[in-house]
Amino acid sequence: MTCGNLTHIWGLNVSGRALESLVSCLTAVLSVTVLTFTLLGILCFKRYRSLTRTIRELQATKLALQPVSRQEASIAPARPVGEEEEEELQPQTLLQKSSIVRSSSKKRWKGLHQAPRFTKLDLNLLQLIKAGKEGVFYQARMTRGTCKGHNMFTCKISKEGVRLKQVEAEVSIMRKLMHHKNILQLLDWRTTEEPYILIMEYVSYGTLRTFLQTNKSLLSADPELQSLLTIASYHIALAMQHLRSKMIVHCDLALRNIMVNRFPWEVKVAEFGLARDLSRLTSRHSSRWRNPHQRVPLRWYPPEYFKNNYYSFKGDVWAFGIVLWEMQTFGTLPYPHLETSEAVVYHICIGHKNTNPEGCRPEILHIIQDSWLEPYTLRPSFTDIVRMFENIIENDADYVDVESPQLLVTDEAEYHEAKYLRAASITVNDLNTI
Repeated sequence: MTCGNLTHIWGLNVSGRALESLVSCLTAVLSVTVLTFTLLGILCFKRYRSLTRTIRELQATKLALQPVSRQEASIAPARPVGEEEEEELQPQTLLQKSSIVRSSSKKRWKGLHQAPRFTKLDLNLLQLIKAGKEGVFYQARMTRGTCKGHNMFTCKISKEGVRLKQVEAEVSIMRKLMHHKNILQLLDWRTTEEPYILIMEYVSYGTLRTFLQTNKSLLSADPELQSLLTIASYHIALAMQHLRSKMIVHCDLALRNIMVNRFPWEVKVAEFGLARDLSRLTSRHSSRWRNPHQRVPLRWYPPEYFKNNYYSFKGDVWAFGIVLWEMQTFGTLPYPHLETSEAVVYHICIGHKNTNPEGCRPEILHIIQDSWLEPYTLRPSFTDIVRMFENIIENDADYVDVESPQLLVTDEAEYHEAKYLRAASITVNDLNTI
């Protein structure tokens, strides 16, 4: 082989290696480019999905206000130990503060804001129903027109210091619980300025506690008393079963928060100021000391709340047992021999219960005792309790004829006429400031 041929072959080898290196470089660059664009595409797709999901959630919150149910959780209301008693208030104490518009609400409450369909000058407060720590209930009507066709209704006026967020939460929960015969229905509300006002369906006789105390002598002489109380208790249990199905824990179930339109067939659970929607919560635990300015009705609260800051649906079952005990004793305060909060908490934590009410039928006493079982997991659910009451009513040969019930008050119109003559009508127009 000549020198020229060797030189030619060597040149070809060098050119081949250079071409191979160039191809390798181009392949590497192309691979990096493809990988980069792939990653960018993935990130952009995830961002797009996140934005789409956020838009759907905002639209659902605004239009439907129906939270998606999550796995059952449990809470302890963020309120320290205290008493929850009814108190006497004059309407002026609620309607004397100037209007204050608050704009600190979170976006999730945006759908609750509406142009008010009534003003504070439209309300005519007729009769005080009950006064609590955070609001006062009245029988009321509009000075002009109606509220969604209702001439008479129940009006709740918040007290000074009640936060807008709390009222909006109550409105949201009541809207979620709508259309149940044993729950006080929300008709309208006003949260654009203080005092905040909720308008609910009308009830004839106020709270069940007041009704039982007022008619104690008449009821005590009625041989069908236990049947009447059984029917009323059954309707309360139906309301609580509905709350459970909606993932709502009441946290303030007591006789004073049960309204009476027609005893015992139309009793309605009310007062959702402490209620919590568990489908909105992300944590199973909360501290009861978070807000030191608000209090819980400790005489109705279960031992696990004081021991472990834990309140669940079974806490409402415990409170239901207290309500049954209150009914049997005509509205007696639970643990009547204990005067201080510390004594009540200690009494509950060491396992002491209310004494068995006199004259209580064995079937109801069994439900009461089951509602107070410990640990709380042993207590029946409200579905179980409803089934127990249905069995009692089905097997009860002496219950009142539903088609023609005996009225405890002779004539409802005469009742209201006499009541309104005794109590001066309070017109918001006559007050200097609201």
